[in-house]
Amino acid sequence: MRVTVLGKSPSWPDAGGACSGYLVQDGQTCALIDCGSGVFSKLRTVFDYAAIDAVVVSHMHGDHCIDLIPFACGLSYAPRDVPSRPQLHLPPGGGEQLQTLARGAGHGADLIAGAFDLQEYDPASALAIGSLRLRFQPVPHFIPTYAVELTSERHPERRFTYGADHRDTDALDDFAATTDLLLLEATLAQPEADPQASRGHMTPVQAGALAARCDARRLVLTHLSDELDADWALAQARSAFEGPLEVAREGTVYEV
Repeated sequence: MRVTVLGKSPSWPDAGGACSGYLVQDGQTCALIDCGSGVFSKLRTVFDYAAIDAVVVSHMHGDHCIDLIPFACGLSYAPRDVPSRPQLHLPPGGGEQLQTLARGAGHGADLIAGAFDLQEYDPASALAIGSLRLRFQPVPHFIPTYAVELTSERHPERRFTYGADHRDTDALDDFAATTDLLLLEATLAQPEADPQASRGHMTPVQAGALAARCDARRLVLTHLSDELDADWALAQARSAFEGPLEVAREGTVYEV
């Protein structure tokens, strides 16, 4: 599998950057995981959006799904033939939420249905997209949110796990155990004073500790702002995780 970081910002994009979005390529299969603000533009610099097989959304916060609106506009109005509608896999209830977003942006109710083959996934079941196989794991966030594991039927022993957004949790300890590439959010500079009032995000040191519990082969910190010093974030995570470690950067490609 080939994983390209299209966007790694939290809910406000970096200067010139994009929010959450990761392109996963495996042989002839190509899937986009999350499609936040600015991701569609970044996707166009590296891949033909009309050739995407599927988009999978971890949760329905705008920084993970809002660019599905311009994506749908491109598929609907581009001055060329689009051979087929990409699959769009949303969490339960996501279809109605996305239609509401589209209407709020002034589009007709048929924009999304006309552009995508929309389906809501069952988080308890595996999902096949071409040669890719996906599993889901609920994680604690403000709204229903699902971490995603991707493997290839060609090399099922290789695993990429995307934690999506969540507060410090043991929900990934077994799900992501010994994964080859673990993308974990590291949004906060300081932990919550009251865990019961958590905003649903982690610090770099919490991400490092979680990765250590998972015995991850490589940790990449993501969902952090360019206003948070990357070297500081690395040092914080390094205090808890001894394996290969880096901060996500747009355009970086990982081979899994």
